[in-house]
Amino acid sequence: MSKNYKMVLWVLLLALFGYCIYFAWGAFPGISGFGAKNLCSCLFVAVRDEKSVRQDELSVNFVKFGTYAVNKKDSSVVGSVIGLAKRKAIFRKGLGCTLVNDIAEKELRSQQFITASQPEINRDTIPWPQGDWIKDSVSAGVDLVQLNQAINNVFSEPVPKKKIGTRAVVVLHDGKLIAEQYAPGFDRNSKMIAWSATKSITAALIGILVKEGKLKTSEFAPVPKWKDVNDPRHKIKLEHLLQQTSGLDFEEIYSKPSEVITMLFSKGDMAEYTASRSLKNTPGTVFNYSGGNTNILQSLIRQTVGERYYHQFPYYSLFYKTGMYSALLEPDAAGTFVGSSYMFASARDFARFGLLYYNDGIFNGERILPEGWVKKSSTSSTADKLKHYGYQFWINGFDKKDSSKKWYPDVPADMFFADGFGGQEIYIIPSKKLVVVRLGLNGFNENKFLKEVIAALPG
Repeated sequence: MSKNYKMVLWVLLLALFGYCIYFAWGAFPGISGFGAKNLCSCLFVAVRDEKSVRQDELSVNFVKFGTYAVNKKDSSVVGSVIGLAKRKAIFRKGLGCTLVNDIAEKELRSQQFITASQPEINRDTIPWPQGDWIKDSVSAGVDLVQLNQAINNVFSEPVPKKKIGTRAVVVLHDGKLIAEQYAPGFDRNSKMIAWSATKSITAALIGILVKEGKLKTSEFAPVPKWKDVNDPRHKIKLEHLLQQTSGLDFEEIYSKPSEVITMLFSKGDMAEYTASRSLKNTPGTVFNYSGGNTNILQSLIRQTVGERYYHQFPYYSLFYKTGMYSALLEPDAAGTFVGSSYMFASARDFARFGLLYYNDGIFNGERILPEGWVKKSSTSSTADKLKHYGYQFWINGFDKKDSSKKWYPDVPADMFFADGFGGQEIYIIPSKKLVVVRLGLNGFNENKFLKEVIAALPG
């Protein structure tokens, strides 16, 4: 073997070793943090069986390489990878689970927030949609046999090695709940995670503050770090954050170390971390999907409503007004709700949220969102070349792989939806008077499912 060949081989081996160290340094905290946080929330918020969580949520991708220890005495979970990159998540009543990052556990547990008091009501005696009493669940002209078959199809597992894991489906037509189905171990009261569908909830909270005249989308985002007029980030408007066109240098990818992994699983103050990122593009010119933008929005909500009311605000201003009594937003270690990702609610409550947007921001006769907000939420920006994103909602724009085709070719163009990791979906299709919620473990053929649901409707 020649010396040159040996040298090249050594360089390649060193490069490979270096990449492995880089990958482990960035990936291990993400694995530990994801597993610890997810297991904590599934056990103490969703009150699920630990065995099922380990079999499903913790057996996928890189997460399966982690080790996760549950302590039911102090309601916590510790995650690690071969003993490294330990991450601990703790449960606090009324707040859910939070990773102990950039703060001592004792200090985190001692935080005091004024949380909302849930009304003591019997939802089964209150008519839908405010309650769960379904007086009339049949809409004229709906083929229930065909509809139920469409739902059954999405619960089936045609390829056992590629589990879909649908857990809940709720279908509303013209505001009525006409069909719902749940997997074994789940029911209409089960709390399930929204993941990135939480972003749409954050946008609604911004909308409420816009309606109250406390925020304006056309104005520069009042982020303290950006207040210097000479800072190029000063020109980021509230609307830019809503439309994912802030221009901040932030990569949202989970298959390798990235800013989103660092933010969610290693930072105590997620908004502060994102707001500290430099500007990569001129604000308003490039679409770049980022949970960081959404968490900055949450910090602005906190700043606007004030410390005393912030942890009650989503509940009294949105959730309880729409009958979403199961909803829970979880904060980071700084106390700011993780508006990009961490919300739990029942499938029916997610459907209620979809119904709010279907009815143009009105629920039970009360206008909750400002006039025109839903229209803006379902309209893309000029920077969005595929025309598939509004105010923290996805739109049935053009396919990412083929921009000459619709994203969902068999679904009406007016569909917009909240979308989360693993196929957490809230679809709103005004032209079909339709709201569909699907929650589960993994993604599925959404176009086919929606096509079959629509085929069961009149007209």
